[in-house]
Amino acid sequence: MICGAARQARWFSEEPRFAYPHVLLERIARLAFPNSSVVEVTPLREGLRNANFRIKLNCVPDSIVIRVYQHDFSLCKKEIDVMRLIGSSVPVPELIHAEPNGWDNLPPFALFRHIEGISFRELKRAGDASAVAQAAHSVGETVAAIGRVTFRKSGWLAAGLSVVDPHFETANQLASFIDDCLESPSFRERVPLAVRKGISAFAWSPSPRLAELGPQTHLVHGDFGKRNIMVRRTEGCWKVAAILDWEFALSGTPLVDLGHFLRYERTSHSAAEAQFSAGYLESGGKLPLDWRQLARLIDLTALSESLTHDELPDGVVAELLELVRGTVENPDLS
Repeated sequence: MICGAARQARWFSEEPRFAYPHVLLERIARLAFPNSSVVEVTPLREGLRNANFRIKLNCVPDSIVIRVYQHDFSLCKKEIDVMRLIGSSVPVPELIHAEPNGWDNLPPFALFRHIEGISFRELKRAGDASAVAQAAHSVGETVAAIGRVTFRKSGWLAAGLSVVDPHFETANQLASFIDDCLESPSFRERVPLAVRKGISAFAWSPSPRLAELGPQTHLVHGDFGKRNIMVRRTEGCWKVAAILDWEFALSGTPLVDLGHFLRYERTSHSAAEAQFSAGYLESGGKLPLDWRQLARLIDLTALSESLTHDELPDGVVAELLELVRGTVENPDLS
């Protein structure tokens, strides 16, 4: 049903290589802007799997972003296909040029118009509760718009928008997957026994409710963290400017994205949660009464899978443990 929730949960990977020389980036830019020259290059280090560069050219007023796909070459075409599918209804970066098969011994890459704004994470850290509430409402509306796109079956999306690699087909499979994670040597070393028991109990408790939801075939972003949500102040109100990084997109339940976005909201009464869910419902999204618990369970698969990785920075382990504890120690959040 939700295999992508685990598959997309890559909290770390190899550090992207930022050694692309200025002259090579200029050659890439000239594929779209002949005879241009690069004035300034700024590596964008938010991404964990690909290399991204903000480029200022002498002949273009706006900056562009060069995105080099280093981890899985097929994801370039997939991401472009998804953004073309939803570009008229969901704010995404404007594609300028792409080489999904690579070029001149380089892996696949794409050029996008740079999005003016800040990430939702940056906005939240600034501490303006009113701005966060406005932006969260817009994020809810955006998730509803994403979910209006549907497919014939659920599964991982591949290039060409084909649906492959089926998700967990039953709720019990999801809970069983979490139990399998608990048996991982890395997981057992990092997570105390009492917490592991709490995780298993939490995983199985709402399984019947997940089964009642039935098959879900909505478009899901799959990595709907706050760093992938760009916002800006428009006409006096904070709104979504663009949703970035569609390489983990899948066909499934919107609860995947809801759970990820609300991962750090430890109370249902937060301004972000309240306005987010309001925006989602007002834009046609559907939520079962116990949606928060179900979304947290689905997100728990991602957190649990991450804790099975053999190598994780200590800071990431501590953060994951805090999130897992918050999930299982507050099971009645609603």
